[in-house]
Amino acid sequence: MSARADFIEKFGGIFEHSPFIAERAYDSGNILVPLTVRGVHAAFVAMFRAASEAERLGVLRAHPDLAGRLAIAGELTEDSRKEQAGAGLDRLSPQEHARFTALNTAYVEKFGFPFIIAVKGLGKDDILAAFERRIHNPREGEFATACAEVEKIAALRLSGLLPPG
Repeated sequence: MSARADFIEKFGGIFEHSPFIAERAYDSGNILVPLTVRGVHAAFVAMFRAASEAERLGVLRAHPDLAGRLAIAGELTEDSRKEQAGAGLDRLSPQEHARFTALNTAYVEKFGFPFIIAVKGLGKDDILAAFERRIHNPREGEFATACAEVEKIAALRLSGLLPPG
């Protein structure tokens, strides 16, 4: 396997189901050795921000609903499963699950993409409060917030694979 293929295999899922970010970062020549969180994240973020709005929307839409149907069906990526479990979203009461489901539905209807938040270090109550606050944002502001959260998630995922740098 080539160095490029190895890189894409290892880092292609950092941006949820969007390996084009890793591919473009690698092809740009901005991936420097030794690989560090800071260096790889900077290259990935540059490619994400340079992507078209439609491509960034696709990245947002690739994220699962929090505590949603994919979680229930056991179909989350391993990273998403661990992130949601770490925030307690796999242990919701029926009432909490109903609230998340209602908010997920309303949010997607309003914005056209799922609610995204970097859940590491947050509990279900923190996430619910952010959900209830952010659902009132205008679309352009929420699109920017969701993109910033995707970038945070990428940094957290990279921190599990690389030294900080």
